[in-house]
Amino acid sequence: MNPRVADNFGFYAILTNPLRGYEYTANVCVELQVPFIQLRIKEISEYKILLLAEKLRQITEKTSSLFIINDYPVVAKDSGADGVHLGQDDMQIEQAREIVGSDAIIGLSTHNPQQTEDACKKQPDYIGIGPVYATPTKKIPDPVIGLDGMKEMLDIATVPAVCIGGISLERLSELLQAGARNFCLVREVCDSKDPAGVIRKILEVHRNNA
Repeated sequence: MNPRVADNFGFYAILTNPLRGYEYTANVCVELQVPFIQLRIKEISEYKILLLAEKLRQITEKTSSLFIINDYPVVAKDSGADGVHLGQDDMQIEQAREIVGSDAIIGLSTHNPQQTEDACKKQPDYIGIGPVYATPTKKIPDPVIGLDGMKEMLDIATVPAVCIGGISLERLSELLQAGARNFCLVREVCDSKDPAGVIRKILEVHRNNA
């Protein structure tokens, strides 16, 4: 496992069409020392994603925030990102590793206990677990696993796990009390006019439930 990925790092930021813009929101995440910042964009060319990734890399470089590219290992490599996150239907982790290199971070999404078990055998640096709650951020969402499904998958996981899917500030405490250690709140941050204020609240809830 990559030594840069702690077992309990907390908030993992995913930037998907943030209201205040990608660069502004990435700067906020860096200033608040968010451990992970993932760039997740759908339905635009890989070249345009690379151009944006290079801008965000300038913001995140030489900071404590790790910069991850969703779906595109080549973009991760060419932009100098810290790693790539893969979905179940993306490139196999072995192929991605050849592209991004042995020092890069690779995350892998899982949506049920069998996928969690299979993913951990491939030794990614972390896995995603979800969707815990219903979420509109995907056109074709995976089945909701709920807190019970989340706990089952966390018990199976042998690498750090990030819980994702429909998580709000109101639900964050119950999620943490149910055993989640790392988590994403996508819409809360990206849909806000004040992402800094939202992230401060997220970090406060995490501290209070640590």
